[in-house]
Amino acid sequence: MPEENNAAPPTPVPVERRRWPRVSQEPLGKDENTAASLVALRFETESLPSPEQFPAWREHISSLAEARLPDNVAPDDGFPVRQAVWNLGGMLLLEQTVPAFSYERSPDMVRFSPLDHWLITFLKTGRSWTSVDGRVAENEPGMMEIRSLGNPFRGRALASESLTLVVPDDQFADRGGLPPASSNTVLGGRRVKLLYDQMAGLETNLSGLSQDDLPGIKSRLLEMILDTMAPFLNRDGDSERVSQIGLMTRARRFIRKNLISSDLTPEALSRELAISRTRLYELFESVGGVSKYIRQHRLLAAHRMLADPSDRRTIAEVGLAIGYDSAANFSRAFTQQFGYSPSNIRTHRTSSDVQFDARPENSAVTFDRLLQTLGMHT
Repeated sequence: MPEENNAAPPTPVPVERRRWPRVSQEPLGKDENTAASLVALRFETESLPSPEQFPAWREHISSLAEARLPDNVAPDDGFPVRQAVWNLGGMLLLEQTVPAFSYERSPDMVRFSPLDHWLITFLKTGRSWTSVDGRVAENEPGMMEIRSLGNPFRGRALASESLTLVVPDDQFADRGGLPPASSNTVLGGRRVKLLYDQMAGLETNLSGLSQDDLPGIKSRLLEMILDTMAPFLNRDGDSERVSQIGLMTRARRFIRKNLISSDLTPEALSRELAISRTRLYELFESVGGVSKYIRQHRLLAAHRMLADPSDRRTIAEVGLAIGYDSAANFSRAFTQQFGYSPSNIRTHRTSSDVQFDARPENSAVTFDRLLQTLGMHT
């Protein structure tokens, strides 16, 4: 009797049938050219002898505030700092690790400084206490602190790691502005976490981004900052403060619109706003006065003209366009503002690098000059 075969029949091999042939598609952006990747301006003190470390840090941040050591720390003890500054084309992102120190931005420093930028700070570790007019804001991990360089302040910080955005006040002008009362405020909550996550992700990927990515990044960050601040801006219902915000916003827009006009004067601005000269001076007191504000922004406009390779005007013609009747006076004012002369820009500019002062790979760039030239991009 033949032996019974109980083996299972072979499994049929599936056959894929297509009406059209398969065409593989590569992921978009996989081979994106990153030749123009961003480069950070880096600062550190660990390579210096211990007694020189804190003086180097104090000088490095002298445009922002005066730094002091804690009472129980001597200069010889050392002060190891690491900082990376990324220029985002109109705002700066600072990543830094710093020991405990105290700081003060005095009324005189505010009066004579051209900086009215906002500092938006997230602590990864550590804690800080900052006083403005007797009101102390305490920052800690998970919170966001916002502070204006247009107001005096003083405070102290424990050893910390932090992420800070430095944003010129004018970046917010077309979006209604941030009110002065926002300064020295600490916020928490879901919106703050979303903004921090955005900044932390940006920090991780900055070296893979290029100059072409910056406009979109900057726009998103500004919108997220305003969204984070929105629930708190008008909470106190202070009509006088709201009135001042509206006046300052209108004033800045009028100045930008008429920046190169010889008719832009404090008197013209008073008429436009329908306020007295005294009220106008009070409005601009925190930024050193209306004449100083106009002069600084005219020099920033001149910087843009000189850095533009398509602009064929001579240095004297650029100076004349912003109200200087002689090249010597223009050059003197320009050098005092930026730390280098107008001819330096013409020497260094190329068709592919029109903002030499804002690029960290240029040996002339310092943290102070990045702070001074942020207004060029507003």
